[in-house]
This record gives sequence, C-alpha cells and structure tokens, in this order.
Amino acid sequence: MINRQLQTQLEKRWATGKALVVLGPRQVGKTTLLKALCASKGNYLFLDGDQSTDRNLLSEANVERLKQIIGTHSVVLVDEAQRIKNIGLTLKIITDQFPHIQLVVSESSALELANEISEPLTGRKWEYRLYPFSWVELQNHIGYLAAQKQLETRLIYGFYPEIINRVGDEREVLKELLSSYLYRDLLQYEGIRKPQLLNQLLTALALQLGSEVSLNELSQLLQVSRITVEQYIDLLEKAFIVFRLSPLSRNLRNEITSNRKVYFYDNGIRNALLSDFKPLALRSDTGALWENFVIAERQKQLEYGRSWAKPYFWRTYQQQEIDYVEENEGDFRAFEIKWNPKAKAKFPSTFIESYQPIEKHVITPDNFTDFVSAID
Repeated sequence: MINRQLQTQLEKRWATGKALVVLGPRQVGKTTLLKALCASKGNYLFLDGDQSTDRNLLSEANVERLKQIIGTHSVVLVDEAQRIKNIGLTLKIITDQFPHIQLVVSESSALELANEISEPLTGRKWEYRLYPFSWVELQNHIGYLAAQKQLETRLIYGFYPEIINRVGDEREVLKELLSSYLYRDLLQYEGIRKPQLLNQLLTALALQLGSEVSLNELSQLLQVSRITVEQYIDLLEKAFIVFRLSPLSRNLRNEITSNRKVYFYDNGIRNALLSDFKPLALRSDTGALWENFVIAERQKQLEYGRSWAKPYFWRTYQQQEIDYVEENEGDFRAFEIKWNPKAKAKFPSTFIESYQPIEKHVITPDNFTDFVSAID
C-alpha cells in the first residue's frame, strides 16, 4: 500500500469531536485509505452506500435505530455516502447523539454536497479531498530515481492507483474507469439532461488543454447555450474530473478577465478521452501534457498542505502571459512551465511592474520535484 499524504491530516483531526469527510473521484483509494486508518484505531463499523442493504439502514435512521446499528463500535465509516437518501441528517444525529463515536465519511461527488452533508454538518466536520496518487506519494514509495524513470509514463497514463498497480494494462484500466466509474454519480444527477454532451464537452476541453477556454466558442461548437456549457463544466468540477484556473487581474486595461483555463486532475483520463497514448516523442501536445501535470500536482500539494495560496494564470490581449501564478498573503510567485529545459522563458515587464513583491521561476523536468512537493 502506497502511503497517502492525506493520512497525516486525518490523524491530526482524529478524536476532535467532528466527523472526517473525504471527497474525491471514485477509484482513487478513498476506501482503502479510510479502512486502513479506521482499522488502526480499533473496532470500526463499515457501511457501504453502494449496497442497498446499508442504504436502507441509514436512509431513515433515528437515534434508537442507530444505537442498534452502531452497537459497541467506536468508529463508524460510511463509504460513498452520496448514494444514501437523507444521509446528512443521519450523520448529524451520529455526531450530536454519539459523541464517543468517531465518524468517517467518504463521497465521490460534490454535486449535492451543500444540501446533503455540508449544511447538516455545519460546524461538525473536517472536510478534505483525496486525488489520484501524487508524484510525492509515488516518489516516497519507490524512490527518487525510479520515479524519475516513470515520468513519461505518468504524463501519458496518469496516477490512478490501478494504473500504477497494473503495469501493461493501463489502456484497459483507463477505458474501464471512463465507462464504469468516472461518470457514475454524474449521470445519476438530475442536472444532467444531455449525457452525450458530457463526452463531447470533455473531448473539446481535452483538445484545448493549456489554452484559454471560451464558453461562447464551446457553445457554438457543441450547439448548446453558453449557460449549459458553464453548468456542465461546473458539474465536471464537482465530479473531480476537471478544475478551472481563473485569470489574475488588477483591472489593468489589457488584462484578460473573463476566460478560464481548464485542466484535468489526471493526464491519463485526458488522454483516454482522446484515445491517444502515443509516446512523447511522437506527440504534438507534450508541452500541454507537461503543463497539466505540473499544475495538477501543485493543486494536490496545496490541498494536502491546507495552503491558503490562490492559483491563477495571467494573460493580456496582446498575448503576454504567465503560465501559473500563486498569491499568498499579498506576495506573488510567477511560474513558466517548460518541457524543454533550454527553452527561453519570458516574464513580461507589464506583469513584473504590476505585481510586487514577485518571485520568478521556470519549471522544467530538471527541477520540477521541489515545486510539486512543496507544501507552503
């Protein structure tokens, strides 16, 4: 078992009188991590929202019924909680009426999180996100040199646990992830009225990787309204498939303020959508894959480190740009992300003059490890 960075945070919040809620896409190892954690703490009860029996037990639970269900267990793990009707109220009862119980919850979708869990558990939970394996986790498990040898493979096939563990079967595993797991909760959500639009939109986003995304252009391409495109991208974010970066702007006249960049949490999923697993030497999108990898890995570290840093990109209408910018307590760090270590990186004077104090960095395969490992 590869040790997960999130375990440190969960251990820190254990037995603090609040539920531990872990969100993340299916098949990233939430159940494996939480079962191991709960087992290390003593006698725990596992309830699976994917099982109809467990769903029925918890959907209309009251205090007396929960006493019978919990019995002598000191820890209760509710897996795939989003599948259980009225689960938020049930979890609230457990946290309020059973203070000696450590409640642990996993969810594979944030589609209805506010209504189902967040609102009933306001002030009663610590909430975290778990992603596919991080570069840090892989490197800690197999060592620096072995991880470096896998860099090209990870850029193409990504970091889902089963991808790491089933060498040689990566394409079949990714196909199964796409067809059976990735959309599972998304397609059951009532807001999805055009399932076929999901693949069309994701394919369009995959082809625009690393570029600004125009909702107007996507709406014309897909022949749906701009509002529909925006709603579907929002749903894809809540299903942990993609994430958006906003443009950094201080209202300078020439700064882009409306468009967003859309990245995939996992390179393998992006490449599977396009059925493109060619080696890097034969690809025209290597730079985009590298940028997606670096920025996605950085987002994992910001989450696991509970960082307050805010991520952006920066661009002007004159095509001046910075790939990635972080703001932390008024300080800025600018990053140009280059696959070729010899490529020249420019930091426009317009940017430098407007955003002070500023650090400038160029991230390449020669030096990326510190950037994707640092927790600020």
